[in-house]
Amino acid sequence: DVQLVESGGGSVQVGEALNVSCKVTGLTYSSYCLGWFRVPPGPDGSGVAAIDSEGNRRYAGAVKGRFTITKDTAKNTLYLQKTSLKAEDTAMYYCAANECPVVGSFATWEYNFWGQGTQVTVS
Repeated sequence: DVQLVESGGGSVQVGEALNVSCKVTGLTYSSYCLGWFRVPPGPDGSGVAAIDSEGNRRYAGAVKGRFTITKDTAKNTLYLQKTSLKAEDTAMYYCAANECPVVGSFATWEYNFWGQGTQVTVS
């Protein structure tokens, strides 16, 4: 079975940093496209950041320059490093995966596998 398990959420103050991670099991990690989404959605929609099998990244405008998506293939783990957090970044953050290519990497319907979410609260 494919499983995505997020961790690392919590409560921080405006301007602080917080990292979340997503452990992925049950699929050929290196050939999958991965993404982070949030609910409620930001001004650009629910897509936050995405990375494909070759390491190409895409960011929502609202987080560009503040968030960084990375993946550790050896650990089958996806990361989202968040800095300069704002109150509007408060959301449940979900990781998602699907076999590449994903046409429109912020399209939720392109991803078949989802984690349970981790809450990030910024106040």
